[in-house]
Amino acid sequence: MLNEDDPVTRHYGGEALLTTIVDALASSGRDLQRLRPADLAPVDAFHMRGREATTELAGCAGFARGKRVLDVGCGIGGSVRYLAHEHGCRAIGIDLTPDFVTTARALAALVGLGDAVRFLVGRATALPFADGTFANVWTEHVQMNVADKARFYAEAARVLAPGGRLVFHDVFEGPGGVPHYPVPWAADASISFLATPQRVRALLGDLGLRVLVWEDRSERSLAWFEAVAAKHRAAGPPALGVHLLMGPTAPIRFANVTRNLREGRVVVIQAVLEKH
Repeated sequence: MLNEDDPVTRHYGGEALLTTIVDALASSGRDLQRLRPADLAPVDAFHMRGREATTELAGCAGFARGKRVLDVGCGIGGSVRYLAHEHGCRAIGIDLTPDFVTTARALAALVGLGDAVRFLVGRATALPFADGTFANVWTEHVQMNVADKARFYAEAARVLAPGGRLVFHDVFEGPGGVPHYPVPWAADASISFLATPQRVRALLGDLGLRVLVWEDRSERSLAWFEAVAAKHRAAGPPALGVHLLMGPTAPIRFANVTRNLREGRVVVIQAVLEKH
């Protein structure tokens, strides 16, 4: 059973989130009666490098139209909508945070994808799907909040069909020491469970997943944060952006991620693995 008082849920939740996003869409000049999925990209790609990273990851994963894809830790649904609209996938998202799922459903309806995608509340460590259900499992910036890495990846592998692919873009422990907090995924270390890339790669191998792509995207991520910071210094934050999901502490969270990347305290890995 889900606990709505879970500290991770409390960290991400917010009852006024949908209203905040819709108001920002309107103030940034979007026509709410003619919204396209791409119009949401500045706010719904809640991970380093935003929609650029999502597009890059999908490109190297080789998705086929009509295939079933599960986004584990889907947030407000940006990647699910992207995969459905741009790649023709039958995409489902699952997330621990009820407010994110409610918002994801509403945003899908706003851009005309309400019947094309599904969003569920659930745990990444206890996925409510049968073995071998999906051709692809996708996850971006999620496992940092999951203490039980073995269970997290075992569940992803379980719901993959033979020959299916696990695709991820995620944040891991770097060699530079303990991260500076707060960061977007945690106010402090109590809900931040970083593991080294080496440990996770070994876990994935033990689960019978073969590495097809394993690339360090730390430098690109740092350059992206530095470019965003320069834009914000010059013109202030935009009306529509992922800072809306973090509230007033967004500037210090962004600054700490930038510092953590620069000092090697966190690293970013993009990977594609295939199930034997």
